[in-house]
Amino acid sequence: QVQLVESGGGSVQAGGSLRLSCAASVTPYRDYCMGWFRQALGKEREGVAYIDAGGENDYYADPVKGRFTISRDNAANMLYLQMNSLTPEDTAMYYCALRHRLLGRCMVGRGPGYEYDYWGQGTQVTVSS
Repeated sequence: QVQLVESGGGSVQAGGSLRLSCAASVTPYRDYCMGWFRQALGKEREGVAYIDAGGENDYYADPVKGRFTISRDNAANMLYLQMNSLTPEDTAMYYCALRHRLLGRCMVGRGPGYEYDYWGQGTQVTVSS
């Protein structure tokens, strides 16, 4: 059974940083695209960042480009999102998700990520001004 468990969320002041982690219980992890999504209160879920199965290519939504960095450790079945220069607009529940690389492209833009098959429970990020 596939499980994704996020951690690392919390409350931080504007300008601060957080590092989110996602532990994936899927084998082999290196066969899966990974993505980070977020959903703010009252808004639709949106794609934030993606990384391909080998960790060689990534994609960032415009609002986070230059501030967030997605990475993965295929040996440890882990996904990360380093978030710097946080603003109140980054406040949301953050989710990691996965999709098998053979099912289609990894980078699915800023949409809600219906292409992704398995989701974690989310970790809350709150940024105060």
